[in-house]
Amino acid sequence: MTEQQTIAVAMSGGVDSSTVAAMLRAEGHNLVGLTMQLWNQKRLAGKNGMTEEVTGRCCSLDDVYDARRVAEKLGIPYYVVNHERQFESDVVRPFVAEYLSGRTPIPCSLCNSHIKFADFLREAQQIGADKIATGHYARVEHDEERGRWLLKRPKDLAKDQTYFLFGLSQEMLARTLFPLGGMTKPEVRARAAEHGLALAQKPDSQEICFVPNGDYKQFLDSYLAEQGETLPDTAGELVASSGEVIGRHEGIHHFTVGQRKGLGVATGSPLYVIELRGDRKQVVVGGSDELYSRKMVVRKLNWIAVEEPAAAGEPMRVTVKIRNRHEPAAAVISPDGETVRVEFEQEQRAITPGQAAVFYDGDVVVGGGWIG
Repeated sequence: MTEQQTIAVAMSGGVDSSTVAAMLRAEGHNLVGLTMQLWNQKRLAGKNGMTEEVTGRCCSLDDVYDARRVAEKLGIPYYVVNHERQFESDVVRPFVAEYLSGRTPIPCSLCNSHIKFADFLREAQQIGADKIATGHYARVEHDEERGRWLLKRPKDLAKDQTYFLFGLSQEMLARTLFPLGGMTKPEVRARAAEHGLALAQKPDSQEICFVPNGDYKQFLDSYLAEQGETLPDTAGELVASSGEVIGRHEGIHHFTVGQRKGLGVATGSPLYVIELRGDRKQVVVGGSDELYSRKMVVRKLNWIAVEEPAAAGEPMRVTVKIRNRHEPAAAVISPDGETVRVEFEQEQRAITPGQAAVFYDGDVVVGGGWIG
């Protein structure tokens, strides 16, 4: 990249986005640093045992301070933009609704599509930026033959974030830079040190930004209490895969497919959650072998590498990820109206409704959607 551009950098306060800013600044580009304030980390403190601890999560107040210090060091303008209201309506509320219905949501994909890219691009355009840059580990390039922008897996597959980016549109990809796509995490940390960034060894964020310590139940209880809403009664039957009722549970939102602990029943062999029937408030349990399946249906699709298929599109051979840490598995996908039927070559463990399914052709993201 030799042409000087005005670029808005999404600065999270972590080593990745900070290194992106330092690299682009060194290349001579005009930069503006923007941090999106999405959630008040102290908002639910004291409700139902919720603490103010913010360690290990992205978008904390400490992260804002770190981003500001990096901007000051680089000599670039820096702004914090408040998006709390939209984040709550587009990410938090759907997260709560999905959990209470017996599905296992993945809010980071919603946040990327609706907030971090759609809104960020609008703001960047308003300040005169040609493009935006983020610290995601992914690659974007234009395919002249297809006439489309492609989203591709990065060099460092251990840090691959394309699973969370499947919702990006062609317009978003055309205006987005992923400078870290060709680098490994150790190389990024080394580059941060070369640029004199004090946070070169700062640990990565691990938790969902609005759920402290990964305790979804505590968050749901605290959030609904704050909203003046009563936690819905989702208690019901614990059912064996044979149909036999073997106990009761206190709420369907306490469970996820594949879960073994906390079932409240003892048998001669381990039991796992194999299905959640939200409409009947039933948690279905069975043996480990019953967690495996070859088929699923994917809804609310976004296509990247190809045009949207016809209502009954031709089957495609791809690999499919059903969660972030899942190794893409060979499958045939068959577009069918507004859904895609997926059939894997080999059975996959714990296909979970509410999670994303992302389709790949080698390193190229074909598209993706939500497991039904």
